[in-house]
Amino acid sequence: MHNTFKTTLELVNPAKTDERAETILKNVKQEMKMIPNMYLAMANTPELLETYLYGYKKFRQDAGFSPQEQEVIFLTISYENGCDYCLAAHSIVADFQSKVPMDVTEAIRNGEEISDSKLKALSEFTMTMLNKRGRPAQEDVDKFLTAGYSQKHILSIILAISVKTISNYTNHLFHTPLDAAFKVREWKGYKVAGKIVQFFRGN
Repeated sequence: MHNTFKTTLELVNPAKTDERAETILKNVKQEMKMIPNMYLAMANTPELLETYLYGYKKFRQDAGFSPQEQEVIFLTISYENGCDYCLAAHSIVADFQSKVPMDVTEAIRNGEEISDSKLKALSEFTMTMLNKRGRPAQEDVDKFLTAGYSQKHILSIILAISVKTISNYTNHLFHTPLDAAFKVREWKGYKVAGKIVQFFRGN
């Protein structure tokens, strides 16, 4: 996939792993009623999975964004990083939990302009923070603040980028197979256009 390295590590078997990973995965299953393949990949290094779960929970609960805004941020980061696994998973969450308008989700997945002006500003600033490595220009910040956000929200976006870096990069290394629960929202954009994007970005 994507003509990149794939680790020889395997997805962890919850019944045949160390006690620490087993406990984490057991708690995940109790809460989610499933254990996503991405978590089985991260469980090779339990502290990675623990850090992801903690950061993800804190972002969801305390970062100051609505569920729709949270999903726009996560989808945008995953799109920019070319993570097909996370784009599929967050599209499902967007559709059935966060209630993101379908046209907004599809715009992000297709690299198109978002119709909602505030969500557009949020997505664009998230891209700016990610692609400028946390060095936005004053005009970037002014535009974000004018849309109704605060400087504290910028720090919350850093948290989201941190969390998605863990998940996106893990999925890149494992070429994580998509769970059946997310298959209906499988994203193939990077597979089709990845080489073109890499060429123009000089990667």
